[in-house]
Amino acid sequence: MKHYKILLSLFLLSHLYSQEDFIDDLEYGKKLYENPRGISCKACHGDKGEGKLIATYKTRNKEKQLFAPSIRHLSYEDFAQNINSSKGVMPKYYLTEKEIEAIFKFLQSL
Repeated sequence: MKHYKILLSLFLLSHLYSQEDFIDDLEYGKKLYENPRGISCKACHGDKGEGKLIATYKTRNKEKQLFAPSIRHLSYEDFAQNINSSKGVMPKYYLTEKEIEAIFKFLQSL
């Protein structure tokens, strides 16, 4: 009976460690891109990171437009640096290295 419990325990452990992740890196990156910290990257940078018009406004009687740039063709270094620094209207996200990598891989896959 003791050997049976050991074999069963070993089987359960090996089965547990052989399971694939619940979601893969690209799915994780997509979810983060759609809503990383309550503010969607997608809302400003578009479905595929292509950039888009955020707003049109008037200042000093001149109409101006605010665009979010394309982020699809950035190097990983530039991408990571821009995510965790706040410039202009870009919010600071405080993402982990793993989260940044997942979003970058997702955008590169499009």
